[in-house]
Amino acid sequence: MPLGRRPRIVAIGGGTGLSTLLRGLKAYPADITAIVTVSDDGGSSGRLRGQLGVPPPGDVRNCLVALAEAEPLMQQLFQYRFPSGSELEGHSLGNLLLAALTQLTGDFEQAVALCSGVLKIRGQVLPATRDPVVLGAVLDDGTVVRGETAVTACGPRARRLFLEPPDPEPLPQALEALEQADAVVMGPGSLYTSVIPPLLVPGVRRHLCQGRHLRIYVCNLMTQPGETDGYTASRHVEVLFDQLEARMVDVAVVNSQLPRPGVLARYREQGAEPVLPDLERLRAMKVRVVKRRLLDRGAWVRHHPGLLARVVMGIIDPAYLRPTPLTPDARGQ
Repeated sequence: MPLGRRPRIVAIGGGTGLSTLLRGLKAYPADITAIVTVSDDGGSSGRLRGQLGVPPPGDVRNCLVALAEAEPLMQQLFQYRFPSGSELEGHSLGNLLLAALTQLTGDFEQAVALCSGVLKIRGQVLPATRDPVVLGAVLDDGTVVRGETAVTACGPRARRLFLEPPDPEPLPQALEALEQADAVVMGPGSLYTSVIPPLLVPGVRRHLCQGRHLRIYVCNLMTQPGETDGYTASRHVEVLFDQLEARMVDVAVVNSQLPRPGVLARYREQGAEPVLPDLERLRAMKVRVVKRRLLDRGAWVRHHPGLLARVVMGIIDPAYLRPTPLTPDARGQ
């Protein structure tokens, strides 16, 4: 990376993990592009997709708010979720705005751009494809399941993930961002339903494999019941290699910190365990490992936005490891 130039970072994924990373990265002088999965079929996003025929807006909305520099009230409005007892139960206002703008303009990409302006985001948020896609999986026994919700329930048995249609068109801006990137960060997030789906878009996968950028994978903190039961850090990376038929991780970021006992007990009741950082296995796979304390405070096991972003920036350029003040958002508050 040329001396004095802002690093160009592409972050790929979805769910709360990607928005957590973005919230931390925006505290740094970097050019940020988020390429976001659009295969969700559950919750508010799934309902809007089924009823209005629009791409699922939830993951995109979370990323927009994470990068927003608009007034806090505007951010709160986008995240406001209507309470139970009404016809809008479960919908967030941001999802409804994105759906309405998509119908007004006829273009989800334009709807995202308009909301980006309203929220004054730092960087750009792009859907992984402009085509309506369905995530599917071929299981070990040959059974085929379709839909993100179905795939979530059978992750470890998924021999091959696929998208329908199989060749969705990526956005030109996404490919341009990948071509110019100094680093591409995958995760954190649900392995089978947040991280891998946008990488199945052929153009995105091709540019990720062929680019000269550094490829960083941020491993999850906990296993996910039904999806990654018993998975170690190296198993997460192996699945990426297997599903994408390419070795596309140069650096793996893993957590070294256990949750507080009470929090850990609650997760274990739900069938989740801390992801074991099996460093030697990762190194045997010729993946560089960065192991750090990354937990945020609170009742949920989450990455600390500021700590995670500092690790990522330090991998890109060690100069960023010098102490820097963190914004309130980057502290996870």
